[in-house]
Amino acid sequence: MTDVTDGVLHTLFRSEQGGHEQVVLCQDRASGLKAVIAIHSTALGPALGGTRFYPYASEEAAVADALNLSRGMSYKNALAGLDHGGGKAVIIGDPEKIKTERLLLAYGRFVDSLGGRYVTACDVGTYVADMDVVARESRWVTGRSPENGGAGDSSVLTAYGVFQGMRASAQHLWGAPTLSGRRVGVAGVGKVGHHLVDHLVTDGATVVITDVREESVRRILDRHPQVVAVADADALIRTEGLDVYAPCALGGALNDETVPALTASVVCGAANNQLAHPGVEKDLADRGILYAPDYVVNAGGVIQVADELHGFDFDRCKAKASKIFDTTLAIFARAKEDGVPPAAAADRLAEQRMAEARGNG
Repeated sequence: MTDVTDGVLHTLFRSEQGGHEQVVLCQDRASGLKAVIAIHSTALGPALGGTRFYPYASEEAAVADALNLSRGMSYKNALAGLDHGGGKAVIIGDPEKIKTERLLLAYGRFVDSLGGRYVTACDVGTYVADMDVVARESRWVTGRSPENGGAGDSSVLTAYGVFQGMRASAQHLWGAPTLSGRRVGVAGVGKVGHHLVDHLVTDGATVVITDVREESVRRILDRHPQVVAVADADALIRTEGLDVYAPCALGGALNDETVPALTASVVCGAANNQLAHPGVEKDLADRGILYAPDYVVNAGGVIQVADELHGFDFDRCKAKASKIFDTTLAIFARAKEDGVPPAAAADRLAEQRMAEARGNG
């Protein structure tokens, strides 16, 4: 791809964010595969991050997403205490139209060609069954089915970790680690969001939801009739009396339009890259909205898939994911001490761990 824009190349090489170590453009004409594998850092160990299958508007957009997501994985893995760097892959196309066994096998060969520098797993548009297929061509695959030696669906612990982040936010802001009596809005109740709703309802929260898929909303309402659904995310962020807003769909949910409209006092959700651009974290802070950094609170899934590489133990993983509560509180404390937004404090802590690892290397 010779027409990658200067902006994408800047993202690849910019030194202030540590740069990216490697980007691989993958094409298999026979299967129709077009993919990007981005490795941001291996300072802490092999890069670990999922494979997103998505109909990007352009190849440039796909590369940019892979770069941003892989950098986020470096920070997520660092603060989760994992011995893994950050990587991410994206497959370009509509998975409902072009995903085939042949394509996934071709992708697996590209993953394998990196010799373990990148370990893949599920993400938006890919599932456990897909990882089973990819694993037929590469050993560097996690998030597989229990029948194939894997841990299965990682969304369970992702949701659990987000819930721990919410509890920490409640502790920091309201003095008690519970959402009981609070109104929580969840935007996106698919893979992760529907598990999060279960935790919130059990904890005594009042829950408001929205999702672009009607069947996802219906599944929640059938299980929890007391939950209220609204038309879209725009309506959700403007819901009166909302205490917590949980973006659990795609990234960029916090932007110049949504932040001024938010009624919630806390933002804590499962989506990756929630801040649309640098400076949004300051806009949230200026409005007095507490932001729990996405890559901190949604690390439960990567904790699970990393554990699978060593022989999966659910209780061990859940115990690690429970520490997201303490990590989130530590970030809020660091933010207050340094006089910076929580997102900046989280970045500093992650960068410190990676720098120490490079220094010891």
